[in-house]
Amino acid sequence: MRTDSLVDRLSQNLRPVRPRSIRREALLLLLLGVVEIIAFLGMGFMRPDMPVAMEAPSFWWKLTSMGLIAVLGAGVAILSVDPVRSPRRGLRWILVCIAVIFATGWLIDAAGDGLAGLIHRLDWTQGVQCVWKMVVLSIPPAIALGGLIRRGAPTDRSGTALAAGLSSAAWGAFVFVFACPSDDPLYIAVWYTVGCSIVTLLGRAILMWLSRW
Repeated sequence: MRTDSLVDRLSQNLRPVRPRSIRREALLLLLLGVVEIIAFLGMGFMRPDMPVAMEAPSFWWKLTSMGLIAVLGAGVAILSVDPVRSPRRGLRWILVCIAVIFATGWLIDAAGDGLAGLIHRLDWTQGVQCVWKMVVLSIPPAIALGGLIRRGAPTDRSGTALAAGLSSAAWGAFVFVFACPSDDPLYIAVWYTVGCSIVTLLGRAILMWLSRW
């Protein structure tokens, strides 16, 4: 078979592909985030003591921390969908941010109250409910990032999927902050870590599978 004929046969069913726009993709993710927050609060899930909670440094600590990780993770994922970009450097910076977050949470936290006080502060029944709510809230951003990854061509599939999983997990936690009844840094550090870890691991596995060319 002649080369020209082979090329014609391979290309005859091709369709034009819309060029990627990082700005457009970032705006779509931002719009999705705003819609999810409005829907979540519109369904009446905002904590009733929000004005009082906003006076606590720990409230702003958890809100800022989750928002920062969500933005950084989404940025790394979007950029690394380009086959010439690697997510590794961005992931290292995210790990640094997580370490700083835990350190600042420790500074905000008060002195321990013994084993009985520790069990009371962790409140596992409420913690489990918080975990599954964070998991559910992370689904919309995970789907959106999965669609962007599917349209791209990441060469470091594992790193890109990990960044997207981290972003989805942090975003779900960020939205949940508006309903979370606890501002205890210890409670937040433990249960938010559990919820975000579950989403990150599941998201990495699923999104890495979706990123196959």
